[in-house]
Amino acid sequence: MSSTELPSVPPANVLPKVAAVRVGEGEHLRSVRLPGVTLTLRARRPAREGLPPALYVHGLGGSSQNWSALMPLLDDVLDNEAVDLPGFGDSPPPDDGNYSITAHARAVIRYLDEAGRGPVHLFGNSLGGAVVTRVAAVRPDLVRTLTLVSPALPELRVQRTAVPTALLAVPGVAPLFTRITREWTAEQRVRGVLALCYGDHSRVTPEGFRNAVHEMERRMRLPYFWDAMARSARGLVNAYTLGGQHALWRQAERVLAPTLLIYGGRDKLVGFRMAQRAARAFRDSRLVTLPDAGHVAMMEYPETVAAAFRELLADAEESSAEGATFVRGAKGAPDASAGADASAGADVTADGGATADNVRG
Repeated sequence: MSSTELPSVPPANVLPKVAAVRVGEGEHLRSVRLPGVTLTLRARRPAREGLPPALYVHGLGGSSQNWSALMPLLDDVLDNEAVDLPGFGDSPPPDDGNYSITAHARAVIRYLDEAGRGPVHLFGNSLGGAVVTRVAAVRPDLVRTLTLVSPALPELRVQRTAVPTALLAVPGVAPLFTRITREWTAEQRVRGVLALCYGDHSRVTPEGFRNAVHEMERRMRLPYFWDAMARSARGLVNAYTLGGQHALWRQAERVLAPTLLIYGGRDKLVGFRMAQRAARAFRDSRLVTLPDAGHVAMMEYPETVAAAFRELLADAEESSAEGATFVRGAKGAPDASAGADASAGADVTADGGATADNVRG
């Protein structure tokens, strides 16, 4: 093994015991064994039976807990589950050590196929946004709507503040960073993450900060923590270099599901300038811009994100009902496409109000 490679990770069945993952009020965890991976799902009991299913996918270094603020706000319209990607949260590393975007997408698809929950309302943040974009492109039958919060889609000019994260993909950097930061406390690490990911980290409550410190302490005891981070970062960078039908922007253009795009004006990891490009790439999209939000708008402004999704859901259900009516009365019906523009959506500001601009997806 080269000195620049990450050390091997022990199999999941011999990993050391660490502190339990936090489970919020109304949440429960379960594990699902699939070919090559074991996934932990964080779920909530829906307000009533028969609600459409939703699946939430976190970003690099995150976990299903990243969606704990948003999911309760949608309990009355969705049957919510959030997944810990392999090697993150409470999910052990994948059997083959593959952390590519394709491998993460394959894990999501395998779960949805095994559970029979599709089609779902699919949510993704950052790395998770790239993962679910690929899922929606290759398996449109599994996706009702797509909601992307600061999706990590390829950028030609990476922001300077995102460079340290991108450097994790370089062989040898993760072990070096581990040695340099060996004396850092969990509190110091959490403050650094909050400064990077939040537009205004003062929005984090004292309880939220304590919970984040507890989770950081737990993760740092996992022998595969930096391996999962570095290999996932490398997988994301590698996905940026793919061309042809596997290119992420090309796959975004193939997405058929109604898509909600949410970008933060203070995002230090995904350029705010990418919002308009994304709105053009996804054919049936609406764009929500939050000027004061950072990289994790669903944690900073969960009420605004929930309200935007409810609008997407209402419009999608209305379009579905109109489509069913049109099909039933198709004989002799006029051309439904005449004068229609289903891809225009209002650009919404942080206070929930709509601007006069329309965005064509």
